[in-house]
Amino acid sequence: MGRIAVFGVLSVCLFLNGPLAMAVVSDEEFEAMRKRLGTVEKELSDLKKHEDDESTTKGKKEAEQPLSFGSTGSGKLIYSKPFLSAPKTTVGGYMDLQYRLFSSSNSTGVGQPGNGLGSSSFDHQRFVPFFYSDITDRLKVAAELEVEHGIRSKSNTGSGIEVSLEFATIDYLIKEPLNFRAGIILLPVGKFNLLHDSPLNELSDRPLVATAIIPSTLSETGAGFYGTFYPSRLSKLDYEIYVTQGFSGYTDGLPVIKAGEGLRDARQRVSTVDDGLDNNNGKAVVGRLAFSPLLGIELGGSGYFGSYDPASKRPLAIWAVDWTFQRGPFQVIGEAAWAYARDNHLNLDGTPAFETDYLGNPVPLPRRMSGFYLQGNYHFMPEFLRTWQPRHFTQASTFTAVLRWDAVNTNDERSDTAIQRLTLGLNFRPVQDTVFKVDYQFNYEDGKNNRVRNDGLIVSVATYF
Repeated sequence: MGRIAVFGVLSVCLFLNGPLAMAVVSDEEFEAMRKRLGTVEKELSDLKKHEDDESTTKGKKEAEQPLSFGSTGSGKLIYSKPFLSAPKTTVGGYMDLQYRLFSSSNSTGVGQPGNGLGSSSFDHQRFVPFFYSDITDRLKVAAELEVEHGIRSKSNTGSGIEVSLEFATIDYLIKEPLNFRAGIILLPVGKFNLLHDSPLNELSDRPLVATAIIPSTLSETGAGFYGTFYPSRLSKLDYEIYVTQGFSGYTDGLPVIKAGEGLRDARQRVSTVDDGLDNNNGKAVVGRLAFSPLLGIELGGSGYFGSYDPASKRPLAIWAVDWTFQRGPFQVIGEAAWAYARDNHLNLDGTPAFETDYLGNPVPLPRRMSGFYLQGNYHFMPEFLRTWQPRHFTQASTFTAVLRWDAVNTNDERSDTAIQRLTLGLNFRPVQDTVFKVDYQFNYEDGKNNRVRNDGLIVSVATYF
């Protein structure tokens, strides 16, 4: 368009002021102007030819039959995907690398003391690609593929290697107060399970209650609804409610809900019953209600109810409350949860069920579990650092000092399964999407009331990409 405008202006000038222009322009200048106009004419001709070729090619493509199940030509069949002709998907994700140095490696489970041997190791904790797609303005698809401890290509039993779909959902947006969701759903039990990404959290390790009582990542296949209401000009009410597949508390007739691991091994995503499908054809109901009276404050309550045994006669219930308070650079967050697995202390035939404690003694399986965490964050950025190194300490950079207290008991009828943890942390975010963390944990693992200590240092880096 710029060339056309220049050519037009020059032409107008020549036609309107031809005699005058000839009188004041020398022969050399006129010849140079004529050559320049000739060059512009040639460029315009080439541009028109290129546009005609593109139009012809586009017309041929539009005339081609779309690929379908009836398409021919084996080489082209791999392209029979609608998104290849009109890309709609965004790919991203996050990763998390840790170095862990502990005085007594806690390798025996959530509710048991460490082995006293110590540990020092690097671990690529997680590599989690995200896939988000807008099919239409109302249809959305979102999914995460989680790879944990991915350096290992082979694993022995209990190594913790995991490759699975963390969630994969199809959303149909009806209106803000009512939307439909189906697929592998992150269960809205507590708040941490919904916001568990490593770059999002200020400490390297997840809270104990989010490891044993609400074992993140907790997801199940199901369907339901979510939405938002605005009771007043400043307040907001969010809800989620789903019907899902439910926990599987038995493998080959043996119970898997134990004090050593809490509810972790009963999750659908790690179940070996019917390839992880429902073990009893029963369904669970799960939901969360969160109220924000004003910006910076949110109170949430959530619950889960479903059967976990093959006969659908033993219910499992989880209740949780969560809170978020933020004012300026200060933030206080936390969560508390309680779980009850009826008759988990009995085998399916009604006889007492036992597990072995860390001393080798038989102890009854747990029925009740509870735990909570309380965390304070303080965000700050010294101005002298921005003055000293403005390229590294920008307006988007921040430090965060963190203090968190954890307490959990995976068998409320006993005291030697209780764990408390105090964590001190300091992290630096060069940008909000990337964080370098240094944490020190003081772990108190009861161990028959002997207050076994298992302290440790964690240095980690996590980033979205």
